Amino acid sequence: MPDFAYVARDLSGQRKTGVLTANSQHDVLAQLDGMALLPVEITVAKDASAIRSRRVAGQVMANAYNQLAALLRSGVPLMRSLTVMSNQATKPALKSVLEEVKLRVEDGEPLPTVMARFPRVFNDMAVNMVRAGTEGGFLEDALERVASFTEQQEDMKGRAAGALAYPVFLGCVGSAVVTVLIVFFVPKFEPLFATLREKGQLPAATDALLGFSAFLQVYWWVILGAIVIGGFSLVTFLRTDNGKLWLDWAKIKFPLFGSIFLNLAVARFCRVLGTLLANGVPILKSLEISRNAAGNRILSSSIQKASENITAGEKLATPLAASGHFPSQVVEMIAVAEESNTLDKVMVQISDSLERTTFRRMDVLVRLLEPIMLLLMAMLVFFIVLALMVPLLNSSGAV
Repeated sequence: MPDFAYVARDLSGQRKTGVLTANSQHDVLAQLDGMALLPVEITVAKDASAIRSRRVAGQVMANAYNQLAALLRSGVPLMRSLTVMSNQATKPALKSVLEEVKLRVEDGEPLPTVMARFPRVFNDMAVNMVRAGTEGGFLEDALERVASFTEQQEDMKGRAAGALAYPVFLGCVGSAVVTVLIVFFVPKFEPLFATLREKGQLPAATDALLGFSAFLQVYWWVILGAIVIGGFSLVTFLRTDNGKLWLDWAKIKFPLFGSIFLNLAVARFCRVLGTLLANGVPILKSLEISRNAAGNRILSSSIQKASENITAGEKLATPLAASGHFPSQVVEMIAVAEESNTLDKVMVQISDSLERTTFRRMDVLVRLLEPIMLLLMAMLVFFIVLALMVPLLNSSGAV
């Protein structure tokens, strides 16, 4: 449904502005009538979709969450806090989003509902945490926790990007060197090896290298086209529900890095669940929110089944263990916590432990990428040189 910006006056004659979502202007008039407002001007909010499509950097959002939490904790009302933040925002994208959020909250929409309208700015975890904080009366704590989560994620992304920068550089440079060797350097040896090929004395590795070089020179456009079409098809598939589900499955099954993705998702789930339980949110509601905050559909499905079992009177640890996605140590700690009625504290401790262990493992694996890339590039170059030199050495020995 489109968005309509309106200018109206209330019964006292005070000017009111805002944005409403409706099928037509007639529906907007009906909504304004229900709000006891007299419409002055109604226009289509043409920039609403553009605002929703904007992205805001994670660190900027973390600062915004902390600022909003600080204002609310100081006793500043929500509307005044949003006004202050929108006026002080230095990033145009964030400023536009905050102004839109302020208008909709002023129209009576709950804050988490408005945040859900901007999925490229406020992720599912932030929306669900704010919803829980709004319902449970701990909005300031929820915003601070969201800020902490966001900062942790940005820190992890920064560490991973910094560690991967050199291996990626090596991969790009090495691929360029190998391509130049195969396309421009290898064909110059074709006349020298023609006699050996006729006699059947050309080594198989050299023959395969010359054939691959000739194929690249003639059909390079086929390979390039296949890469472009394949990449476009993959991106299109990953935007579908089945594609997203497959990607989440592939993340936790990927060799070496699969356990890292899984442990981080489990850590997010445990931290959100522990925070919600500590603030008095019922366990079923906490599970519903925390499973969405896990960020993995496979894990979320397992948690949903666990929620159904809890409704039937079972413990949380039993269905989580049956899913096979939770480490046995985590399941044991959850089982003990349920017996001692300390699930809220233990879940946060589990998250801290998993994150520390996972970050150390990730650092080790990323550091291993550099020598692995160097070894692969050296092996490829060595194969090319060896495939070209062996026939020459054999010819010299025969002479």
